[in-house]
Amino acid sequence: MHDTEQMGTMPIPKLLTKLAVPAVIAQVVSLLYNIVDRIYIGHIPKIGAAALTGAGLFMPLLVFIQACAALACSGGAPMASIALGKKQVSEAEGFLGCSTALILLLSVILTPVFYLFAPGLLTFFGASSKTLPYALTYSRIYILGTVFVMIAVGLNLFISAQGFAKTAMLSTVIGAVINIVLDPIMIFAMHMGVAGAAVATDISQAVSALWILRFLLGRKPPVRLKKQALRLSKDVTAKVLALGVSTFIMMATESLLSICFNHSLARYGGDIAVGAMTIITSLNNLVVLPLQGLMQGGSPIISYNFGAGRGDRVIAAFKAMLLSALVFGLAFWGLSRLAPTVLAGIFTDDGPLIAYTARCMKVYFAVIFTLAFQMTCQNSFVALGQARTSLFLACLRKLILLIPLILILPRVMAARPVFAVFLAEPLSDLTAAAITTAVFFKKIRPILNQSR
Repeated sequence: MHDTEQMGTMPIPKLLTKLAVPAVIAQVVSLLYNIVDRIYIGHIPKIGAAALTGAGLFMPLLVFIQACAALACSGGAPMASIALGKKQVSEAEGFLGCSTALILLLSVILTPVFYLFAPGLLTFFGASSKTLPYALTYSRIYILGTVFVMIAVGLNLFISAQGFAKTAMLSTVIGAVINIVLDPIMIFAMHMGVAGAAVATDISQAVSALWILRFLLGRKPPVRLKKQALRLSKDVTAKVLALGVSTFIMMATESLLSICFNHSLARYGGDIAVGAMTIITSLNNLVVLPLQGLMQGGSPIISYNFGAGRGDRVIAAFKAMLLSALVFGLAFWGLSRLAPTVLAGIFTDDGPLIAYTARCMKVYFAVIFTLAFQMTCQNSFVALGQARTSLFLACLRKLILLIPLILILPRVMAARPVFAVFLAEPLSDLTAAAITTAVFFKKIRPILNQSR
């Protein structure tokens, strides 16, 4: 039986395992692109702490680049999967071609803009005279590989959307292994320092991008990348962007969020607070990226069966995703409470920074497990093609709740401003999870009735 056809017939637990496990592995491995860089950078003799903070200041730009890839593809991929559920292959290929054209267009725009304005942006993000040289070196080299990053992040969704979870995983694993091998060679053996970490990442992303293009241009997938579909038709582009904008906002606001966190922490706590946030952001990705992998594996099941009019399988997939996400979230929450210094020590040998980070971590991760509800419900709306609802929920946690709290709480709690900045995260997580879950259970039945 073809991989795509199994999404309508295989038992949900078995199917979710088949699709989600490789996707989770891929996300964990993709996390190594940044974490391995930071671990090595943080252990560079004499300059490690400053270099680590400098590289961390690039995070808002990196997240925005990935968000633009999501804008182009996170809407196109589920639309292609829904079309496959309806047996409309040519329509699905139109979504793939449109998303690819958008990636190329956005890469041409973003690369020169970010390269030229990097010094001013990094200073605005919180770079000091001590950390700016490292931040600028890392950023400009990384920016030159923007097109490879966007292809690797974006078009891989179309491989997962067709049920080829292992191939999608390999697309990420290949690049990550290359990155892991090249990092110590370029950083230490070739004495390139921060620049070596960025070059290694660019090379690894380029290999991943070529692997993905080779697969989508081949004969194996039912939905292939074809030259005649590589265009921005008005109707298809509108559908891709309308659905993709919710994921874009979720990711782009992560970039804005990094800016707000770093700006406030630099103001109230200095370089050590920004360094702590760099470590906490990396640890937060240890939760968010595996959960994204779970959603990436489960979303095609929801999309395909929604297109096929199988509401019972949609509900079963949602429940399986939520339970899996909650178990994982609770496991990390427990680890962050029991061993914060161990987690912080992975990234630096600096004793004061480790102790400072451990204290902040307990506040930041206080209700991290509630992300299971927020992410499962929001991603399910995307998978169901519900552009307006997914857009609202994408804005809720970060734009409506978290960013205002980061700015307001330090003024309200003036005696402990750094604590107040980190407290904004659990307050917004808890509120957003409650609202998102309530909206989902109110809307899911009417949505499923539309597909019958």
